[in-house]
Amino acid sequence: MGQLVWLITGCSSGFGELLVHHVLSRGDLAIATGRKLDKIKHLELAGAAALELDVTRPQQDIDDTVAKAIAIHGRVDVVVNNAAYIVMGGWEDIEYDQILAQFDTNVFGSIKVTRAVLPHLRERRSGTMVFIGSLSGWHGHPFVGAYAGSKFALEGLVESLSRETEAFGLKTLLIEPGRFRTKLLSPGNLQVMQSKIPDYAEASREHANGLAKEDQTQPGDTQKAAKIIVDLVRKEGCAAAKDVPFRFPLGPDCFSTIKEKCEETLNLLQEWKDVINSTNHDSGTDIGSN
Repeated sequence: MGQLVWLITGCSSGFGELLVHHVLSRGDLAIATGRKLDKIKHLELAGAAALELDVTRPQQDIDDTVAKAIAIHGRVDVVVNNAAYIVMGGWEDIEYDQILAQFDTNVFGSIKVTRAVLPHLRERRSGTMVFIGSLSGWHGHPFVGAYAGSKFALEGLVESLSRETEAFGLKTLLIEPGRFRTKLLSPGNLQVMQSKIPDYAEASREHANGLAKEDQTQPGDTQKAAKIIVDLVRKEGCAAAKDVPFRFPLGPDCFSTIKEKCEETLNLLQEWKDVINSTNHDSGTDIGSN
């Protein structure tokens, strides 16, 4: 595969930052973006181009920034939607505006960035769209419903996108990491709403303390994950001579949780199949009759 141009969001830390370094190390070109340009200046020193991009800005602003990105090297081959954060709070504690803000970054930001670059990829009949999902797109943990909801939403949106665009030669890749040692749980990226409702207070506090303790102790190695993602896009290393699937879980915790959910779902379908399949109109019945 020849040299690729990558446009990556959320590059101030975590997967975004590491992907820039891995992309450059493989001889590709990287355009790093972040909400604040000073937070990604160090990536320019590493050889990447850097652009300020806040995914919560209006569509026109994002269109303009993506146009600048395309102009840097004359094209974009890979777009990585990585920008995200977590709000922790129970259903009765988290505010509506916080839920909107969670979706604005984690879901609508990905939509706007993709909408901005998709006409370019479609016209060229070439390109890869990468979305960083989560184990939380399969399993809704308590007190992080807004985050899980955003990742569940991303799953459906991106699956639909994949089917809409595959006829144009475009590849869509949904990465589903488990618990990796990024800064997602750091104070700057994790917003905590401790419950003030007695029935939830203890469980909420324990969950918040658990997330705080897990920060920078997660089992997943982000360097290994970033290498795999680049391999999947470039069809090298672990992906050499293989058909790369649409969904790609990462991490033993992701493997076990998804496996368990799939088995539970298959068991449910088997146990209740007669009831599930009993809802069609009886043969010969007039649908319009009372």
